[in-house]
Formats: sequence, C-alpha cells, structure tokens
Amino acid sequence: MSIIARSTVKTDPAPWKGEVATGQHHLITDKPESFGGHDTGPAPYDFLTTSLASCTMITLRMYAQHKEIDFGEFHVEVDFFMNKEQQEWIERRVTFKHPLSAELQEKVLNVCSKTPVTKTLLRSVEIKTTIV
Repeated sequence: MSIIARSTVKTDPAPWKGEVATGQHHLITDKPESFGGHDTGPAPYDFLTTSLASCTMITLRMYAQHKEIDFGEFHVEVDFFMNKEQQEWIERRVTFKHPLSAELQEKVLNVCSKTPVTKTLLRSVEIKTTIV
C-alpha cells in the first residue's frame, strides 16, 4: 500500500474558509458568497472537478507522447451536476484546437474512460475516518 496523494486543511477564522496544503502547494478553500463564504478559493466540488479535468489532460498528453501523436492545444472542461432527486453526475468535454479524425476521437474517448481519477470516481471508494 502506498499513499498516492495527501492533503490537509486547517480552519481559518472566516466562515467556511480553510488553508489547504498538498505537497509543496498551498491553496485556499472557501464557499461562494451565496453559501455564506467569501469566495476566496475553490469550493470542495471545484477541487473534485479540477482533479478529473487535470488527470484527463495529463493522461491524454501521456498517451499522445507514447503514441507520438500531436494533439496540439486542447482543454478539458468538467461540470458536476445534482438534480432535485439528489442524483449526481459529471459531464466532461475535451475540446481540441484542431479537429481529430473519427478514429482518433474514439481512441481519445477510450483513454478518457481509463484515466486514474475517472476509474476512482466510477468505483466505490472506501473512506475510513478516525479522530486523533
């Protein structure tokens, strides 16, 4: 067993705001003003969509390098939805500056379905919580 990632959050005096540390990086997390926060940093679900978008971008670039494909510039956009019935889903869009062939589009969709974060989100993840 090995740790893949570690993050810590320390409370801030402002409501909902926290100081996030992950690796050598320091960020702020907060809630939007509409939820009583000050919108000084991403909210928790923003980090979730960011995780999927960044993993998708990195995985596609690794695939392109391995297959010696030049995708050119592209971006990944991820939205997290919840309806009145509390059903949740994610929509991900990958946009390439230059059009891809139908065959390459199919390969890209296949790679996207196999990114590490995608696989984690699609299977049940056990969360163990302790008080220390």
